[in-house]
Amino acid sequence: MNDRTPSVLFVCVHNAGRSQMAAGWLRHIAGDRVEVRSAGSMPAEQINPVAVEAMAEVGIDITAEEPKVLTTEAVEDSDVVITMGCGDACPFFPGKRYEDWKLEDPAGQGIEAVRPIRDEIRSRIETLTAELLGQDPALT
Repeated sequence: MNDRTPSVLFVCVHNAGRSQMAAGWLRHIAGDRVEVRSAGSMPAEQINPVAVEAMAEVGIDITAEEPKVLTTEAVEDSDVVITMGCGDACPFFPGKRYEDWKLEDPAGQGIEAVRPIRDEIRSRIETLTAELLGQDPALT
């Protein structure tokens, strides 16, 4: 993606679980080499505490994050838009890379159910990071 920093936007309905975990993983794995955003079509009041707990288990602190409303500007300013069950709420702009990740919703689930979701997100983030930065996924 040229010499500029690529930007990724993660979108789910409440911006409280999947998208926050994905943003946490990408920040952790890519550092400042990728700009990270997350938003929701109908943001919750707070992040899912079980998602926070699941990420804390792997040393990633997302407690300071807050659900944010999805804006057209956030989509326009992102190179890659990854949706996680937000349906048709995400605006479409030609030239953007869009992916829809089919992931279980952690809402209302216990930690035992959220761990595999967290781990699936990590695997996808490792692949995405390698693609964005032109690296071998085994080296991320």
